[in-house]
Amino acid sequence: MMSKIDIDQLLEKVEKRLLIGGEWRDGSEGETFEVENPATGETIATMASASREDALKALAAADNARAEWEHTTPRERAEILRTAYDLMHERKAEFATLMSLEMGKTYAEAEGEVDYGSDYLLWFSEEANHFFGNTNAYPAKGNRMLTFRKPIGPCLLITPWNFPLSMATRKVAPALAAGNTVVVKPASKTPLTIQYFAQTMMEAGLPAGVINLVSTASSKDVSEPILADSRLRKLSFTGSTPVGVTLLKLAAENVVRTSMELGGNAPAIVFGDADMDVAVEGVKMAKMRNNAEACTAANRIFVHESVADEFTEKFVAAVKEMKVDDPFAEGADIGPLIDEQAQQDMQELVDDAVSHGGEILCGGTQLDRDGYFFEPTVVRGCSKEAKVYREEIFGPIAPIFTFKDEDELWELANDTEYGLASYVFSQNPDVIFRASDNLEFGIVGFNTGAVSDASIPFGGVKASGLGREGSKEGMLEYTEVQFVGMPDPYANN
Repeated sequence: MMSKIDIDQLLEKVEKRLLIGGEWRDGSEGETFEVENPATGETIATMASASREDALKALAAADNARAEWEHTTPRERAEILRTAYDLMHERKAEFATLMSLEMGKTYAEAEGEVDYGSDYLLWFSEEANHFFGNTNAYPAKGNRMLTFRKPIGPCLLITPWNFPLSMATRKVAPALAAGNTVVVKPASKTPLTIQYFAQTMMEAGLPAGVINLVSTASSKDVSEPILADSRLRKLSFTGSTPVGVTLLKLAAENVVRTSMELGGNAPAIVFGDADMDVAVEGVKMAKMRNNAEACTAANRIFVHESVADEFTEKFVAAVKEMKVDDPFAEGADIGPLIDEQAQQDMQELVDDAVSHGGEILCGGTQLDRDGYFFEPTVVRGCSKEAKVYREEIFGPIAPIFTFKDEDELWELANDTEYGLASYVFSQNPDVIFRASDNLEFGIVGFNTGAVSDASIPFGGVKASGLGREGSKEGMLEYTEVQFVGMPDPYANN
């Protein structure tokens, strides 16, 4: 679907400066960085780049706004989030256009992300008013226990480039609903969407300093000084596991609470009794949505040997039908990868798979055109030593493996350091419970390739992260529990 937005006017409308204490300002050192359109390789914006000084000013602004925002009523916070939700829907085409421009996802998928991302604003606007502590009697007579949920304090929210809007709302909405102030550092490849989101939040009535935005060409210049400052009480990060480990070490120095949504190596499992049409469509969605640049993407496809040929034939046919094109082109299914390095990485993974016995069934190379396009690729027959088995692919390469029985399957599926998403296709309801018992993953999708929603506790185990985002659990991540003990005034009655 073509965007009907005037792109030049939209880009001019979006703030390129830092947001600190309610004011838009240039970086203190005058540094800038450029944002590229991955479909063409052309520069589309020049952004102010935050320095270490700017980072600390943003944290100071969040700390200064903390007391006032913490003591606003839940209803006031809810109304601002709901207003932001309404504004985001009014600007759906603008947000979708920005995402397609800077990230490369198709316009149709970008529109879907606006719906998905705005749902976090709506969900947590409702959760803000349903947030309770507890009152209990002591086990021994004579006293009562009260517990309160209190805002944790200033938060640093570091968001990824692949879902620039929804990963921001998934962090910002619960943090604000719980009464916290935030400093947001977006990915340097896709800052425009979040810049416009911050503008929208301010227009919704958010007080100065509650949200601060520090785009930067140097992540360390923002994360390191803020994490070293005792005013910071919470870090939430979505990104790669190696970067997450580095941030965890920095956070440990100040005993900062953390939420980590890290890498994945999701298995998609097709049992012999699966509905093949459902399985093919579900695996294709799990693998290829968002240009296959998702932490939940199906990384390894395990098919029971009795249906391996049938599934592979239908899956390859479905992948071949996918249209790779400019994100705004009519009927585009897959857009460009995020940058040239990602394109090169895909070629290296394909070559490595072939060197480990893999057979390319379709795709296998980059497109001969401007931008960073790569053909949707299906490979089968490579060994477990291939990188596509061990590493997070983050691109449109789908490796197919086979299994004989469930004992072998569970061992194969869990043979990874990661544990975020997994997918199971079967017509036997018992399989979902066996899968849940045996799969070492935080999320199990049964007969579906879609596993994300504002209402679910999203997160992984093992090296895929810490904590949960979305649902009531996602709001608890931004609170501390305070206990109050007191004599029971009615103990002797």
